[in-house]
Amino acid sequence: MDRQVLIDSTVNKIRQLPDAKIKEINDFADFLLSKIDDKIIQEGIPKLTSDSKAFEFLKDEIDLYTLNDLKEKYNEKR
Repeated sequence: MDRQVLIDSTVNKIRQLPDAKIKEINDFADFLLSKIDDKIIQEGIPKLTSDSKAFEFLKDEIDLYTLNDLKEKYNEKR
């Protein structure tokens, strides 16, 4: 089924429902749209931060500490 046929079929079914059920369908559609918006935002945040030049100055920062400055080294094999 193509998109427009599916939309038309759904609208025809909704027209047959009582008002309370139409409200439920509207609420559910709002819920689905908010999930889509949330997903777009969650996927967009890493892209925005990776493309951002806000922390570009850190690339030129000199290393203040080395491994020799550590008092204790982390060992994963404990």
